[in-house]
Amino acid sequence: MNKPSKARVRLSFERAAATYDSAADVQRRICARLAAGLPAKLTPARLLDAGCGTGYAQQLLQARFPAAHAVALDLSAAMLQRVAAPCCRLAGDIERLPLADSCLDLYWSSLAVQWCDLSGVLAEARRVLHPGGQLAIASLGPATFHELRLAFAGVDAYPHTLPFLSPEEIGQLASTAGFAAVDVQNSTEIAHYADFKSLLRAVKAVGANQLGSGRRPGLLSRNAFAAAEASIETLRTPAGLPLTYDVITLYAQR
Repeated sequence: MNKPSKARVRLSFERAAATYDSAADVQRRICARLAAGLPAKLTPARLLDAGCGTGYAQQLLQARFPAAHAVALDLSAAMLQRVAAPCCRLAGDIERLPLADSCLDLYWSSLAVQWCDLSGVLAEARRVLHPGGQLAIASLGPATFHELRLAFAGVDAYPHTLPFLSPEEIGQLASTAGFAAVDVQNSTEIAHYADFKSLLRAVKAVGANQLGSGRRPGLLSRNAFAAAEASIETLRTPAGLPLTYDVITLYAQR
């Protein structure tokens, strides 16, 4: 499966750093859901938030594990600058972690691994976890943003979403990487917007737009925008225009 280049991912999230928090309601709900699924008896001495963004998860993790030494890592320096929680901030690639072997008790990553080669991410996660260490990952599945695919289906041939992995594929990759007690769960989060422009602005604000290969090189024409808008309006609900996040959570042990 083709993934966006590191340079493009970094640039997209550098640009989104200033707007991310204002549009990240769904991302915060997913963080809370991932945290709720952690084992009750987990007491990590050292934890990593891999792909930390602006650091919302650090608040949850440090509230639950106040004695843990926390590391927040992100590819984007601009995102790291917005992490307010007291922690060790580290610029780096989650596929090539700048960390020693067996140095962590908890590897956490919420909505970052979908932009990466997951087999590489899992290999690195296993490398840096102690034997018995806990893995907790939230990613996105194939139904994510299906509304955008419908909206643009009759407008152009460009891909407007990425081809995300299924829960079964994610579970198999975790097992192949050598993790035990693999637990994959699938759920849905839906955001609603007043209109199509607001929906597209929200996707851009969190850095999730224009990441795939073969993307549209320029702006939509007025006619193309109107056609896409008419298509997505067929999905309108009393709450507004829906945008689906197909959420996959993965828990496992080293």
